[in-house]
Amino acid sequence: MASNKLRALNAKEEKEAEMDMSPMIDMVFLLLIFFIVVSTPLVVTVDPEVEPAIAFNSVKPDDSNGRIVLSIRGEKDYRKSSFKEEDGGKMETEDEIAEYVEAEYERIKKMNSDYTPKLHLRGDKEALFEYSQTAIAGAARAGVNQIIFSVYPFSK
Repeated sequence: MASNKLRALNAKEEKEAEMDMSPMIDMVFLLLIFFIVVSTPLVVTVDPEVEPAIAFNSVKPDDSNGRIVLSIRGEKDYRKSSFKEEDGGKMETEDEIAEYVEAEYERIKKMNSDYTPKLHLRGDKEALFEYSQTAIAGAARAGVNQIIFSVYPFSK
């Protein structure tokens, strides 16, 4: 008789513990939406006409925040090389570069005061260094003293 009672107890189906996942899924989506709204996207447009030089010892910088991108296009006639800002406008003189860099410096500082604005110089391999010097001098006048040169890494 004891064995019949034991069999009857073991024969009963036990309910498994269940957990409602709906609140957790809702919370995950809320966090995802929060981080998408709060984040600041970093969009760097690249001028397809600028082909940087190849460097043997190039190192990719760790921090990509606070970059002011300036492209130096190499024309077939080197005397006609021009500077191009991120939005596509062309600049000809050091004064125009200083004005552009100063405006971008202010925009970056308003966005986040912890960023250190840096000039990201994308020079075409056919452009003369004289134009890089002009860009660096314009950036220095605007208060930017860190320069990043874009190059392609050397690969075998």
